[in-house]
Amino acid sequence: MTATTDIVQKLWNLCHVLRDDGITYLQYVTELTYLLFLKMAQETGVEDQLPQGMRWADLTAKEGIEQLTFYRSLLLELGSKASSLRVQAIFANAQTALKQPRILSKLVESIDKLDWYSAKEEGLGDLYEGLLEKNASEKKSGAGQYFTPRPLIDCMVSLIKPQAGELIQDPAAGTGGFLIAADRYIKQRTDDLFTLSEADQVFQRQQAFYGMELVQDAHRLLLMNMMLHGIEGEVTLGDTLSPDGQRLAKAKVILTNPPFGTKKGGGSPTRDDFTFPTSNKQLVFLQHVYRSLLPEGRAAVVLPDNVLFEDGQGRNIRADLMDKCNLHTILRLPTGIFYAQGVKTNVLFFQRGTTEKGNTKEVWVYDLRTNMPSFGKRIPLMRGHFKEFELAYGDDPNGKSPRTDEGETGRWRCFTREEITKRGNNLDISWLRDESLQSGEDLPEPEEIAAQIMVRLQTAMEEMEALTALLDDEEETETALLE
Repeated sequence: MTATTDIVQKLWNLCHVLRDDGITYLQYVTELTYLLFLKMAQETGVEDQLPQGMRWADLTAKEGIEQLTFYRSLLLELGSKASSLRVQAIFANAQTALKQPRILSKLVESIDKLDWYSAKEEGLGDLYEGLLEKNASEKKSGAGQYFTPRPLIDCMVSLIKPQAGELIQDPAAGTGGFLIAADRYIKQRTDDLFTLSEADQVFQRQQAFYGMELVQDAHRLLLMNMMLHGIEGEVTLGDTLSPDGQRLAKAKVILTNPPFGTKKGGGSPTRDDFTFPTSNKQLVFLQHVYRSLLPEGRAAVVLPDNVLFEDGQGRNIRADLMDKCNLHTILRLPTGIFYAQGVKTNVLFFQRGTTEKGNTKEVWVYDLRTNMPSFGKRIPLMRGHFKEFELAYGDDPNGKSPRTDEGETGRWRCFTREEITKRGNNLDISWLRDESLQSGEDLPEPEEIAAQIMVRLQTAMEEMEALTALLDDEEETETALLE
C-alpha cells in the first residue's frame, strides 16, 4: 500500500464519524476539500493566497465552540476576500455541514497527523483523485454522476492522443478527470513540460485546458483537483446548454462525459445556435461537441444508447454529425460502470472534417458489452479490459490505422455509410448473440431490467413531448394566419 492509498483510506474512514452528525458522503468530501485546501496551502507554501489570520495554524490554535465559530467565518471570508480568484471560487457560497465542535476537532487533528511528507512525494493531486474516486464508488454518495471511471478515461485519452499546444475542452467537466488525464498524458511525453519552450509551458499551464461545469459543489471539487495538478486553465461555473456554452472557444480536442437523464438541474436546453433543437440534453451536448471542434479537431464522447437510436431530431443530428465529421469508431461499453443503474453507454470517436458534407465513409463498432460481466464493486473495471479494443483501434487517433473486420462472431465490425443510411441512421448496432438471454440464471438483476425499461420509456416520453410541442406550434401558426 502506498502512502497516498493509506492516507485516502484514513480520510475516508473519518466519514463514519461524520455520519453520526447527519452528514452525507458528498457533504463530507466537500467539507474535506475546505480543510485539505487549508492544510495543503500550508504544506506547499502558498498560504499567501489566504488572508492573514485565516490559515491552517489559525484554525488549529482554537478549540471547542470557538474553533467551529471561527471555521464558519473563515469559509465566508475566503469566499469573498481571498486574493486569488480561484480560491474565491473554491469557497464560493461555502457553508459547513458540521454542527458539533468535537467533530471538527476530530477532522482537524486527524488531517494534521497524516504523513504529509510522503503524500507530497507521491503527489497531492493523486491523493485528492483517490479521495474523489472513493466517494464516487460509494453508491449512497450520489457522486458517481460527476465521476467517470478512470480506466475508461485513460483509454479514451491514450487513443485520442492530446498534444502540447492544443486547446482541450470538456464542456461537462465534473471533477476534472478528462482534463487531468490529458494533462498527465502530455506531461509524461514532455518530461513534465521541461522539453517545451517557456512560452509553451505557460500555455499548457494557463490556457490549454478549459471547459464548464453546472453544479457548484462539483465545480469546487474540480477547481481543487486542477490546482493540485498544476492546471490553471479556466473551467467556469455555468450551463453549457445555455448561451454560456456559446462562449466556449473552439477546441482541437474535446473529451467529455455529459450527464445522463433529462431532469437533473439546469432545466431544458436554451441554446439557439443549433440547427436541430431538441429537449434531449445528450443530443444537445453532442451538437455542441462536433460544432465546437476546429477543422481536423478530434473528440471522444461518452453517450447513452438513446443518442444512437432516437428518431426525429436524433436521426437528423446523427446525419449532421456524419456529414461534418468522420465518425470512425463507436465503442459499446459494458454495463454497470456508471452510477445510473441499467443505463447503457457508448464512446463515440470522431474527427471534424474540412468540408461540411460526406466526411463519414464507414463506421467501426467494437462490442465490449455483449457477453461481458456487469461491472461494479464485485468486478471492478480495469484498464486491461480495454486492451483488445485499443489494439483493434490502432495508433492513429483519427481511426486511420489498418483495421480488420472480425465478422459476425467477432467484436470488431465495419459498417459503410450506405448501410447506416439504410438503417435510418440508427447507430445502435449489435450482432453478437447474447448468451445471457439463453438462460434464466444469467438474466440481469431485476432493478437493472427495470432501469433499462425506464430509459426506453423516458426516450418515448421525450419524443411525445417534442411532437406535442411541434403540433402546438403549428396550431398557433394556423390561428395567427386565420386572424
